[in-house]
Amino acid sequence: MIDLHTHSIFSDGELVPSELIRRAIAVGYSAIAITDHVDGSNIDFVVPRIVKAIEQMKTLMPIRIVPGAEITHVPPRLIPDLVKEARHLGAKVVVVHGETIVEPVASGTNRAAIDANADILAHPGLISEEDLLFAKERGVTLEITARKGHCLSNGHVAREAVRFGIPLCVNTDAHSPSDLITKEMARSILLAAGIDANRVESVFDHAQALVEKFLGRN
Repeated sequence: MIDLHTHSIFSDGELVPSELIRRAIAVGYSAIAITDHVDGSNIDFVVPRIVKAIEQMKTLMPIRIVPGAEITHVPPRLIPDLVKEARHLGAKVVVVHGETIVEPVASGTNRAAIDANADILAHPGLISEEDLLFAKERGVTLEITARKGHCLSNGHVAREAVRFGIPLCVNTDAHSPSDLITKEMARSILLAAGIDANRVESVFDHAQALVEKFLGRN
């Protein structure tokens, strides 16, 4: 399992990074990203601490670990600068909290995230055709999520991403250890979202390619 969207106690997760990573290993993960929620109030605190924790552990754990950030409920006009700041502070993957149908995310967030070249647009809800085509143009990955509530629009995201040829990944958005899943559960989530069985491995392959890309960044 490769999971590129998880949370630790540096935002609203339950575990310190070391325990989150240890529990991910126990479930069978081969790679994980820690992407705590950030906005302008805490980005300079959270990202460097995630980077530091991972730097200390990365050679001691049998798993690939990616430091990141999830820009969350930020006014769309502020997203581009925060994406740049997160990367400057050491985030190798930048996720933006998309327009999920179960939270009052500001309209225009999906578009701003894509325009800012975020790496992953998380749970983008009823993403428009215009934004889908823009995501394809920019190479932004869309998320199929295991998280309750956010997963309600998985079917729409999966169908439209396949229709337009937009890359997908499957993540947990984990906040507690019980949110971590096996690769077989990830496979079931993709199938339940409407991904054809013969396309499932390509989603996993894309996640592997993303890990290589992120860890290769300076």
